[in-house]
Amino acid sequence: MADETQGGAAPNPANLPSMNLVGQYIRDLSFENPGAPSSIMAGGGNPAFNVSISVGVKKQADDVYAVELTLNAKANREETVLFNVELVYGGVFRLKNVPENQLSQLLMIECPRLIFPFARQVLASTTQQGGFPPLMMEPVDFAAIYRQNLAKLAAQQGAAPLTANAAETDKPN
Repeated sequence: MADETQGGAAPNPANLPSMNLVGQYIRDLSFENPGAPSSIMAGGGNPAFNVSISVGVKKQADDVYAVELTLNAKANREETVLFNVELVYGGVFRLKNVPENQLSQLLMIECPRLIFPFARQVLASTTQQGGFPPLMMEPVDFAAIYRQNLAKLAAQQGAAPLTANAAETDKPN
C-alpha cells in the first residue's frame, strides 16, 4: 500500500516542464567598413559606439519556437562611420508542458539569455575580422527588455497614463 501511495504522488516525468535547445543559426550578418582601408590605418580618439538589441519569437510548430536576437552596432569617430554591423542570431527551442502564463517570460528572457553569448562571440569575431578590435558587448538584462516591451504594449493598447509617465521618465535630468 505504501508503495502505491508514493507511486501515485510522484509526478510523471513525461508531464514535467522542459526546455531544449534544438539548434542555433545565423539568419543575417552584415558588416560594413565604408572607409576601408584608411579607417583601420587612421589613428585618433576612441570611437563612439551605438549598440542596440531586440528579441523576436516565432512559433514554428506545437512546442517549437525560434527565438531571434537582432544586434546592431555602429562605431563612429567624430562624423566618420568606422563600421556598422547587423546580426540576426537565432535559437530553436522545444518547450513542453510549460504553463501558458510562464511561456512568454521563458521565450523572451531565458531563451535569449542562453543564446546571447554565442551571438556576442559572432559579433566580436566579425568586428575583429573587419580590422577592428573585437566588440565585446556587456551582458544584457533580458528581463528589463521584457518589462520595456510590456510597457510599450500597454501604451499601444490605450493605457494613456502609462504613456505620459514613461515619456516623463525618459527625459534627461
